[in-house]
Amino acid sequence: MGVDYYKVLQVERGASDDELKKAYRKLAMKWHPDKNPNNKKEAEAKFKQISEAYEVLSDSQKRAVYDQYGEEGLKGQVPPPGAGGPSGSSYYGGNPSTFQFNPRNADDIFAEFFGFSSPFSSMGGMGGMGGSAERGTRGSRFGMFGDDIFGSYPPFPGEASMHVPQRPSKAPPIENRLPCNLADLYKGTSKKMKISREILDAGGRTMVVEEILTIDIKPGWKKGTKITFPEKGNEAPHIIPADIVFIIDEKPHDIFTRDGNDLVMTQKISLAEALTECTVSVTTLDGRNLTVPINNVIYPGYEEVVPREGMPIPKDPSKKGNLRIKFSIKFPSRLTSEQKAEIKRLLGS
Repeated sequence: MGVDYYKVLQVERGASDDELKKAYRKLAMKWHPDKNPNNKKEAEAKFKQISEAYEVLSDSQKRAVYDQYGEEGLKGQVPPPGAGGPSGSSYYGGNPSTFQFNPRNADDIFAEFFGFSSPFSSMGGMGGMGGSAERGTRGSRFGMFGDDIFGSYPPFPGEASMHVPQRPSKAPPIENRLPCNLADLYKGTSKKMKISREILDAGGRTMVVEEILTIDIKPGWKKGTKITFPEKGNEAPHIIPADIVFIIDEKPHDIFTRDGNDLVMTQKISLAEALTECTVSVTTLDGRNLTVPINNVIYPGYEEVVPREGMPIPKDPSKKGNLRIKFSIKFPSRLTSEQKAEIKRLLGS
């Protein structure tokens, strides 16, 4: 009668794809030869049969042939009448009326299902399940991973990645502050940063190399701007290297503070200057000398606005914010009687 693949996987004949995957996962984990070192021969036979059953039942065409003609018909031992089938199919032989289904390597099915292309794919194929040298090599190399690789795999239900190779995970980004003075951010500049990182050579060995990263700072960039160098972190097996991220920070300036795209400064003046007039001299961040005459009365909270003398606007550096001049008025600590009388005379209503 041939092998009952449904019985092998312990599922009903109408089992869905999810039920087949769940059954295969459970049984493949249980009977993997490297999980059963004390009865490896029996485990290899069961593991091969489980893989073959899953291969047939998870493929709609193979399953349809199997349901109609059984294992013998599927493998060409019984030529089913009129089973011409599509030409070029991987399980048809030269005689179009006879199926020539050749089961795939059990290791390949396992690796494709679980995504364990490494370590499994590098341990030697299972082939006929009988080579002692192959089993010894595979077992010794798998031993470095222990039982955790079986026990730590997440539960099956709802997982869409069961039958595609797992993608390597990416290391989290490495962030570094990059202090810049306002003049650098006003004019734009380039900074070179030397980094040391680990890379893997062709043989998988780790070696340390140094690299120079050039950071082009654009005029008007603000605190918090991020510059990312993709995958410049350390290399490691099965890990996508981390991105290296530099985050712009602003160093304090002796004269200016920044408010968005505006520059703000505070000028100290006397009470007499506040009430009459004064002139403010300013050296800009790009080295120009500005003379700003102020003829208005300067009262507490007054600001003098100089248009287009602020920070460049990043999206259009030809445009700039404003320079805002605030004032700190120095009041006299005392006045003589004559001064008080004169001030009353001049300011009195």
